[in-house]
Amino acid sequence: MKTYELAQPADGGPDTWHDGKRYMWLLGLVVPVLPFIGMGLWSLTELSAVLWLGPVVLLVIIPLIDLVAGLDPTNPPDEVMERLEEDRYYRWVTWAFLPLQYAGLVAGMWFIATQDAGIVGNIGLALTVGTVAGVGINTAHELGHKRESAERWLARIALAQCFYGHFYIEHNRGHHVRVATPDDPASSRMGESFYRFWARTVFGSLGSAWRLERKRFARRDKHPYRIGNDVLNAWLMTVVLWGALIAGFGVGILPYLVVQAIFGFTLLEIVNYMEHYGMLRQKVGPPDRRRYERVTPAHSWNSNNIATNVLLYHLQRHSDHHANPTRRFQTLRDFPESPVLPTGYTGMMALSLVPPLFRRVMDPRVLSHFDGDLRLANLAPGKREKLLAAYPPPADPQDDGWTATDTARRNIDAVEAARCPGCDYTYEIAAGHEAEGFPAGTAWSEIPDDWTCPDCGVRDKVDFVVLTRMEA
Repeated sequence: MKTYELAQPADGGPDTWHDGKRYMWLLGLVVPVLPFIGMGLWSLTELSAVLWLGPVVLLVIIPLIDLVAGLDPTNPPDEVMERLEEDRYYRWVTWAFLPLQYAGLVAGMWFIATQDAGIVGNIGLALTVGTVAGVGINTAHELGHKRESAERWLARIALAQCFYGHFYIEHNRGHHVRVATPDDPASSRMGESFYRFWARTVFGSLGSAWRLERKRFARRDKHPYRIGNDVLNAWLMTVVLWGALIAGFGVGILPYLVVQAIFGFTLLEIVNYMEHYGMLRQKVGPPDRRRYERVTPAHSWNSNNIATNVLLYHLQRHSDHHANPTRRFQTLRDFPESPVLPTGYTGMMALSLVPPLFRRVMDPRVLSHFDGDLRLANLAPGKREKLLAAYPPPADPQDDGWTATDTARRNIDAVEAARCPGCDYTYEIAAGHEAEGFPAGTAWSEIPDDWTCPDCGVRDKVDFVVLTRMEA
């Protein structure tokens, strides 16, 4: 396969390096204009098929381009990471998606309400609008991990179209904490079909988001039924949005709003399905304090196919994203030790819809990743015995390399501040963290042991580094 390489100087120095994909990222804005292209083609041909443009582009055309366009293995040098992170051009690329997304939604509902494309054409257009919404969830995913409150609000706006605003809570504070474990509804298990996974993750993620918010308010001795609950205010945004569209175009568009929403979040869950298929973090530590090992590049399926990389803002470099959730898409790196999918994410999305083909391709890769020992994999409970019988573990299993570790206990009553080693978020006892339910003065010893960094969602309390105040 051809390898796509970035243009950069021989010395690769920070003063001369440049992002060879800098202007290619604008191609991601082709997706939100697909409803307009479909409606334009229909006005010229009156063929219902052209209104199905979104699913065809995402699940057929982009995968075919991936097969011929080659790979993108290049990483930015460490010396340019900070400069690249601060380049606001990349922020505008993601921000520009939202107005186009919403313009397509409004135009699509207007078309369904006023034009005579028939039920087949209307469903096709709803799916095309849903395609934009699904990719819009990926844009929300990029924005929702950032520290700036404006970008986090933009993420919620992007999610409102799909009635999936709780994703903002569950993904950041749930999935990133429990990824690649049996406790995570968004991590698929080997032997589990996408359709079984869909039901488990859709309802499981919703339940998880609600429990996270209920727990947050319980720490403040408040009930969760209030506007400050980020699950409820996310749903309220959708109700207002859909209510305005129905008021403007009539109740007849409601079924198509539902269709586009379900298709949009289904695209998200297809991606979730393949990103961690069969991956399992092992438990480490002494028997009385067992915990899952820290997330590593080995716990996410990656891909470097250039077309999908540009379309989904480097989502395929998923290992680096889980290690550094607040890192912006343009600085995400490829790790050679990450397990690699046979093609890009969009191609694997199409394959996921045919479970026998998906398992024929992926099960041997999971087996290879764990060196033939599926006892180390995340297996579907109902398929465990069958899988272990089909792929018996090595007769003489060797040490699997996992070691028990422990963190030395400190006099935590004397701690004044502690910092997350992953994203540098700092908890100061004097300031507390009101949104997390810790008023000013809440001692480090009073923070629950299962508390996770509110910024990156990766590091637990036990990982935090105690800070010492510098004397003047």
